[in-house]
Amino acid sequence: MAVNYRDLGLVNTRDMFARAMKGKYAVPAYNFNNMEQLQAIITGCVECSSPVILQISKGARQYANQTLLRYMAQGAVQMAREMGSQIPIALHLDHGDTYELAVSCIDYGFSSVMIDGSSLPYEENAALTKKVVEYAHPRDVTVEGELGVLAGIEEHVSSEVTHYTRPEEVQDFVGKTGVDSLAISIGTSHGAYKFKVKPGQPIPPLRFDILEEVEK
Repeated sequence: MAVNYRDLGLVNTRDMFARAMKGKYAVPAYNFNNMEQLQAIITGCVECSSPVILQISKGARQYANQTLLRYMAQGAVQMAREMGSQIPIALHLDHGDTYELAVSCIDYGFSSVMIDGSSLPYEENAALTKKVVEYAHPRDVTVEGELGVLAGIEEHVSSEVTHYTRPEEVQDFVGKTGVDSLAISIGTSHGAYKFKVKPGQPIPPLRFDILEEVEK
């Protein structure tokens, strides 16, 4: 039986991001796998009065059990409220790689999902992302897409080379897919750095100019 995220006390990221953009502050997104991590995340965010995105990866969901994680997220909201805090809390799928996984998470009470088709050809990435958006939006679940490839290893996604996001593709991609937010590559590394930069090889610079172009 499908569960709506609102019944768990969660919110999606739409208003959260709009407020952050207007107020010029960042919203932390933390991955968790167990109770101790979740306790620390909620305690810290309540103390800082910070909105928070609780992230679950495909691997964490397989490890910890999807039903247990759902109740942990619900418990995290209740914990924050008992501490006297009304901080908004979102539950987000991090780096989902299939339509089926995204649908399953939405049906299990996630308020936001990421569909990472960045390893696919551009048009295939857009088509997959659009398909997820078409399932998520009628349920008021927000969707994050990804354009460009970050160096590093996270879950099933690994790359030794950073492929910067091309700003000229962003408007087309957002228009085609209807995504609510976008993960882009500006030279940051992602997840575990399990490879070494070869002698004399420069570390990719952070391209804040790309970020500014994408924001426009």
